[in-house]
Amino acid sequence: MLEHYHRELLNFLTRQVRDRDTAADLTQESFVRVLAAQSAGQAVLDLRALLYRTARNLVIDQHRRAVHRQHEDIDTLGDSDQPLAPRHLQPEAILAYEQQARALVAAIESLPPRCREAFVLNRFEGLSHQEVADHMGISKNMVAQHIARGLLTCQACLEALGRPRSGHGAASQ
Repeated sequence: MLEHYHRELLNFLTRQVRDRDTAADLTQESFVRVLAAQSAGQAVLDLRALLYRTARNLVIDQHRRAVHRQHEDIDTLGDSDQPLAPRHLQPEAILAYEQQARALVAAIESLPPRCREAFVLNRFEGLSHQEVADHMGISKNMVAQHIARGLLTCQACLEALGRPRSGHGAASQ
């Protein structure tokens, strides 16, 4: 019975995949799957429809695998074609960030002790102006002055490094 559909299915699959050898493989696989379904006791009401559905599914699976494999092996790419790491992970950027961080730490450490304490409590510990004032036993206004001085010191540090004010980082929070 299945032999009756072999040429018909082979021609259909050849039109689908445009390769006679691949179509022959898919035809054979379609027959194997349909025979396996019949052997397992599955009732097959329309053998031709099941063959075509199986064949279409195999074509779709083959297409998905081909699309998934359609990429160049990264090891075969030349140095200039290798994908770059994100900018923040580039060695030059990492070095610049480290230098900036060291300079900012030095700038913060250069602040007078009470000013530095208020700045660190607010900017790095996340305390509000009122919480810093209560913790240090000073007025909220004095806390604001200390924090403003710390921010100006950090901004001057960044400008000295040749970086414009960005509105990011510890200096502008």
